[in-house]
Amino acid sequence: MRQLIILLFVIVFFSCSNENSYYIDAKKGDDSNSGHSPKSAWVSLEKVNETIFQAGDEILFKAGGSWSGQVELKGSGTAEDPILINKYGVGVNPAINGKGEKLHTLLLHNIEYWEIRNLEITNTGKERATKRRGVIVSAEDFGDCHHIVLDSLEIHHVNGGLVKSNGGGSAILWQNSGDSVKTRFIDLQITNCHLHHCGRNGINSRGYTNRKDWHPSLEVVIRNNLLEQIPGDGIVPIGTDGAIIEHNVMRDCPDILSHKEAAAGIWPWSADNTIIQFNEVSGHKAKWDGQGFDSDWNCQNTIIQYNYSHDNYGGFLLVCNNGSNVHTDRNIGTTNTIVRYNVSLNDGIRPYETTQRSWFAPTMHISGPVENTQIYNNVFIIPEKPLKENDRTIVEMDNWGGPWPENTSLSNNLFYVNEKADFSFEKDKNTSFTNNCFYGEFENLPEDSAAIFDDPLFVDVTARGAGFEVLKDFMLTKFSPLKDKGISIKNNGGKDLFGNTLDGKITIGIHEFE
Repeated sequence: MRQLIILLFVIVFFSCSNENSYYIDAKKGDDSNSGHSPKSAWVSLEKVNETIFQAGDEILFKAGGSWSGQVELKGSGTAEDPILINKYGVGVNPAINGKGEKLHTLLLHNIEYWEIRNLEITNTGKERATKRRGVIVSAEDFGDCHHIVLDSLEIHHVNGGLVKSNGGGSAILWQNSGDSVKTRFIDLQITNCHLHHCGRNGINSRGYTNRKDWHPSLEVVIRNNLLEQIPGDGIVPIGTDGAIIEHNVMRDCPDILSHKEAAAGIWPWSADNTIIQFNEVSGHKAKWDGQGFDSDWNCQNTIIQYNYSHDNYGGFLLVCNNGSNVHTDRNIGTTNTIVRYNVSLNDGIRPYETTQRSWFAPTMHISGPVENTQIYNNVFIIPEKPLKENDRTIVEMDNWGGPWPENTSLSNNLFYVNEKADFSFEKDKNTSFTNNCFYGEFENLPEDSAAIFDDPLFVDVTARGAGFEVLKDFMLTKFSPLKDKGISIKNNGGKDLFGNTLDGKITIGIHEFE
């Protein structure tokens, strides 16, 4: 009886026809078919590209199939009935191989309400090419472009250019522009994707950056993506307001960029109210910058919280702005950055034998006229550096474009050093340290009237490795001298790294006792 039921199901599945569904089978399809059932599937990408799809349509590629060429979509869905791309049948995700023939393998241009799921995408040419991508999502003179979802895609072996100033390359690029019609994305989601072996970047963007005509994209969510073997910038939202970047992992970055190329893990550019949380960045090897996280040019109210940064050549954190154009119509400044409840472990390990300024690797680099930066309740485990020439600075203050940082506060942080480390200040204004723990040997120690110099008594300070489970070893034991020794900070997010409520007395570090 069971076998009969299964047979009937298979017969019904392969014989049914749905006018809103289009099946593509690389081996048994035929473009003269209707496409409305697996039995009458299309065969080619050309047939997909010439079709203008309607709201509620779904385009289904057969699992295990492989196509060469590009997918260039037409038509838009609606909020009630988006257009879907997915796979059908059992097997690995269908693969679209761009072969470097165009600068994209999958293109969504001036269309909206699309959801793309479960595809494998490559775009490898004979040589690297500037501006080569796996996926491009673009809107120009379109107005508000709604609901674009890229989910569970594997994008790999995109040999884009490695020079940022020439346009670089990436796994995913989204870009919005328009002179006659202001254009932006609303509800752009990039989730559950695996991006690997892509040059130069992972997920990057272009948008309105000049504050005189700033028109930010809204409801941008980049969540639960894995980025590997990507040498440049990992995730960079540009021209957004309220973007959420969370639960992403970037790791194992190859050391192939030139010394002229600046790159970092996760950072916004000309973006406001960005939340960067529960991400792990490790093994970033860019020779210029190379930090795990960054609050960059012309950004307001960036929150970097609950993240794990480790083994990055350039350090944990960059906060910067260009003083040569600050407080203009173009650049209103980088202000009110909050960095809290993060762990930096073994960062700043750039191993090159040189004293050139570009090779420096402080744990935190704060540069230019950034204002009102708050750094609190973080744990910094400063390693033994591999070479005597290595930078051993924990906080480096300097002046990109002329002016210096102002009103930077560091409170309730735990600095644990394994060899002598120092701090570098010069003309920064109103930098303050309050209720921090300094354990180890330091030079140029900042003034902190409530500082603690005792062993913090971690669960296991020798712990190393990937994954957030490691961070439990940097909780404090019940006899820690740091318990209840922190200063209360307004609007502190309400939770520590482990989800404990921040009520009453505050403990130094990432862990609040319940």
